[in-house]
Amino acid sequence: MRRIESCFQRLAEQKRKALIPFVTAGDSSKEVTVPLMHAMVEAGADIIELGVPFSDPMADGPVIQKACERALAHGTSTHDVLAMVKEFRERDTQTPVVLMGYLNPVEALGYESFAKAASQAGVDGILLVDLPPEEALEIKPVMDAHELDMIFLVAPTTSDARIKLIGKAGSGYLYYVSLKGVTGSASLNVDEVAGRVETIRNLAQLPIGVGFGIKDAESAQAVSRVSDGVVVGSALVNQIAANPDNPGAINKAISDILAAMRNAMDQ
Repeated sequence: MRRIESCFQRLAEQKRKALIPFVTAGDSSKEVTVPLMHAMVEAGADIIELGVPFSDPMADGPVIQKACERALAHGTSTHDVLAMVKEFRERDTQTPVVLMGYLNPVEALGYESFAKAASQAGVDGILLVDLPPEEALEIKPVMDAHELDMIFLVAPTTSDARIKLIGKAGSGYLYYVSLKGVTGSASLNVDEVAGRVETIRNLAQLPIGVGFGIKDAESAQAVSRVSDGVVVGSALVNQIAANPDNPGAINKAISDILAAMRNAMDQ
């Protein structure tokens, strides 16, 4: 059984929901990322989404765009990101790691080369925001051969037919984007999320993580009641921006946010 599937199965048995933090690898420096990954797990994270820096992150808002800029300014490459995961695996062989980013860096390496390197590093899944499921079906056998889950975004506007297709192309979990717009968008209507998640459940047989608009323990708790997992990104990346090149302050600030979310979600 793959790590992501095992994680959700274990949480379901415990009647708990997945806490899934996102940070961009190499933000605010390469040295920050691996210790931060361990700190997030200690604070209650179940799965880590690790952003692969890209020069044109068109699906992201200003917060994540600036995180990519900071990481790229420190020369963070896709190879560096894989090296970070490999170092993380020296101490943690259980927590799933998902690489989140764009198709271009993967194509630059080649699907087979990327999948092999990612698997060897200890990556569990990939989420390529600009890879449509229609095109992913030809890539899926390569990723499956290296036991990499392909995770897809589902938007409030995604049609039922497309959700079914995503359910076939994807594995691990689905990432439901709870708001229209880019990352870092504002208001969150939990009742609307609940209705949409129920529809998705009926169309795709995968756990559903919900992201966008989750900023604090209260919003994490509310979303966890209607989903299988809670994804938090911009609220954490803001703490990195506020504490540039200060790993201790970054780890504490992000750990405090995640610990509060974990406690609220477990109540």
